[in-house]
Amino acid sequence: MNRTRSDLSTLGHRIRHFRTAQGLTLDDLGEQVDLAGSQLSLIENGKREPKLSTLQAIATALGVELTDLLSGEAPNPRAALEIELRRMQQSSLYTELGLPTVKPTKGMTDDALAALVGLHRELQRKATEAIATPEEARRANTELRETMRERDNYLPEIEDLAEERLRAAGHVRGALTHRTVSIMAEQLGLSLIYVNDLPHSARSVTDLANGRIYLPPASIPGGHGLRSMALQAMAHRLLDHTRPTSYAAFLQQRLEINYFAACCLMPQAAAVDFLGQAKRDRNLAVEDFRDAFGVTHEAAALRFTNLATHHLDMPLHFLRVSEDGALAKGYENDGLPLPVDVTGAIEGQIVCRKWSARSAFEGSNRTTELYQYTDTPAGTYWNATQTGTTSAGEFSISVGVPFNQAKWFRGRETTTRAVSTCPDPSCCRRPPHQLADRWRDQAWPSARLHAHILSPLPSGTFPGVDDSEVYSFLERHSAE
Repeated sequence: MNRTRSDLSTLGHRIRHFRTAQGLTLDDLGEQVDLAGSQLSLIENGKREPKLSTLQAIATALGVELTDLLSGEAPNPRAALEIELRRMQQSSLYTELGLPTVKPTKGMTDDALAALVGLHRELQRKATEAIATPEEARRANTELRETMRERDNYLPEIEDLAEERLRAAGHVRGALTHRTVSIMAEQLGLSLIYVNDLPHSARSVTDLANGRIYLPPASIPGGHGLRSMALQAMAHRLLDHTRPTSYAAFLQQRLEINYFAACCLMPQAAAVDFLGQAKRDRNLAVEDFRDAFGVTHEAAALRFTNLATHHLDMPLHFLRVSEDGALAKGYENDGLPLPVDVTGAIEGQIVCRKWSARSAFEGSNRTTELYQYTDTPAGTYWNATQTGTTSAGEFSISVGVPFNQAKWFRGRETTTRAVSTCPDPSCCRRPPHQLADRWRDQAWPSARLHAHILSPLPSGTFPGVDDSEVYSFLERHSAE
């Protein structure tokens, strides 16, 4: 029958349950089924798989149906605890600890057995929800970025899925409306519910039992519009995502749902037509792409990275940089030398002061893009940079290309030019000798402590999400 260990353990407990209920010893039952008591003990302890004919004989001797023996349910609560304890002690999580196994005896109370099982459950929960170390998280993010670079940041299977769902919802042209997004949800058996008490740790919550996607009543800071959040929630279902078991899996899922939302908000066919015409007119501009589809500047810039290489034959790079010069997001397939740490991660690394991603903060006119050429050790690059502000501070969004691709963009005629020799420290990190000599012994700045340095990496199956808050929220709304 090839039953699993768990199945054999349950079977053994059921045989023992019915045998003791009949007041039979192992030898008594063994004599009736022509089996030694020691052999029957192995079966009851889940260490030997009996033949079907033997099981039938045991069932007949005990006066029960064969199906009663083969049921997958433990015969009583104590047996369920014993089975669970045995299974957990056989797991690699426990065996790797090198601790002895505990065999339940008749003298062990139910409370003691329940306490042991409870400890194992907590051990397993902690292991499942264990936070990734910062190094593990950064490596996972780096591996994902490198994978996307190999694919030119383009995922055709998600592009096709988005086009299919848009056609099914009747979307033809123009910006995607909230109504169309609602129709897309309805076609999946889901309804969009806008609430004021969404858990603080979640951007949206999907109630799978009642077919609801809960969203905030208005867009939250950071450019995550309601349409995008609803589409991301739907993407989990459409892409058959299961609960992530690692930080790498969580990052992969997040990338995929963001990609799906972008494909819906800026559909491939319409977006490529728009960008292709702009390229032919030598008038490519992220701000025009943004306005044509009614999205944020960052969303348009990121979507441009999905389509430029595959459809426009154009290598490029994308940067989101905070006001202190730290790189928050980055992508390149054009050879731009991004700063990296020893793990290969770029997040949190400081970009050159000479790059437009930083010099844009110094401009007096923040409403339009800053255009700049920058000479680097890897060649000359043209960049268009737009600044923005959130509650966390200012940031800049840059899209750039090698010099020979600048001819397709608006702003190529700029005379703004800079020279960057980073990572050479003399470029922008090492102060000029004259200033250093004058102020080295006279300066004592009070350094700002970056809170994120001391913060732990968010834990949980869905990192940073408070399960207690989410479950209470769902319970509160399930009765409505």
